Amino acid sequence: MLALISTSPSGLEQLWFALIGVLWLGYFFLEGFDFGVGILLPFLGKNDNDRRVIVNTIGPVWDGNEVWLLTAGGATFAAFPQWYATVFSGFYLPLFLILAALIFRGVAFEFRHKREDATWTKWWDRAIFWGSALPALLWGVAFADFVHGVPMAANYSWTGTFFDLVKPYALLGGLSTLALFTLHGSTFLGLKTHGDVRQRARVVGKALAPATFAIVTGFLAWTYLTAHNTHHTGLVPPLLPIAGVIALAGVGWLIRDRLEGWAFLATAIVIVAFFTTLLLNLYPNVLVSSVSPHFDMTIAAAASHPYTLKVMSWVALIFTPFVLLYQTWTYIIFKRRVGHPSPGEISSSVPAQR
Repeated sequence: MLALISTSPSGLEQLWFALIGVLWLGYFFLEGFDFGVGILLPFLGKNDNDRRVIVNTIGPVWDGNEVWLLTAGGATFAAFPQWYATVFSGFYLPLFLILAALIFRGVAFEFRHKREDATWTKWWDRAIFWGSALPALLWGVAFADFVHGVPMAANYSWTGTFFDLVKPYALLGGLSTLALFTLHGSTFLGLKTHGDVRQRARVVGKALAPATFAIVTGFLAWTYLTAHNTHHTGLVPPLLPIAGVIALAGVGWLIRDRLEGWAFLATAIVIVAFFTTLLLNLYPNVLVSSVSPHFDMTIAAAASHPYTLKVMSWVALIFTPFVLLYQTWTYIIFKRRVGHPSPGEISSSVPAQR
């Protein structure tokens, strides 16, 4: 049977597993603070001016950050079509919820300023909140399931239901990403805003840091101990999750000392360590079967033809530097802090620079 075939991945297959992993890391690092800002919008925005400031911190960059998701999905489809097909088959409902949330969230960013009406704005602000909170939770659930196991039998056939995807480990993974992205968003707002919004972001960040530390540490410990007990630790060195936990432990102190830049860097390090731990723990598989280890989907079994991977490698080598330069330029252009708009100023999704 196809699911029982086990071969070592080639160099190109390993390369594309690593590249897709980097794309996901970039997405969660950049979109993570977008999600956090959206989640914190109703809590830090005491009035419409505050909420405009909060939205404008990510106005110029949120859609560019989502390009990383599109690229990761497209690369997975091209490099590992079996992985792509099985995930979309088994995770259909969670992925549909994520897609719907991202669509409503994107529309809300563009539409909330179109009318000077409190009810209109309130409903779009709710769309931003839920459009940020749901993906922040569900992405953690999905990646936890990839590692912990999904109901997949021979020939990668799906044998479970939606409720098989929401076991305690997966739910803890979702809570971890929800808390971590929210904390990441608070450090970003502390870095990007002035006045009352900045002060509230600091207060929320200091309050979130201990809870996030407890949740994420518990999840990473569960992940590593489970892998160790089953003799499947992949390529994960113990120092990787420990480094993430140490960085997370320092976030509260950095926020307290008004070192917003270092606090933001610390939460970024935690996100990278968190998802790198999961991806390296997954290797050499792309999906783990909870039915039997014999049905695990390996990198080699899921990969496209070597010629496809070779062509993709040349395309990535040529175009990736241009994409990185463009996005870096965008962040440099909009690097200043965001303040309240002047009286009578027409608001937009692009912040006023001061």
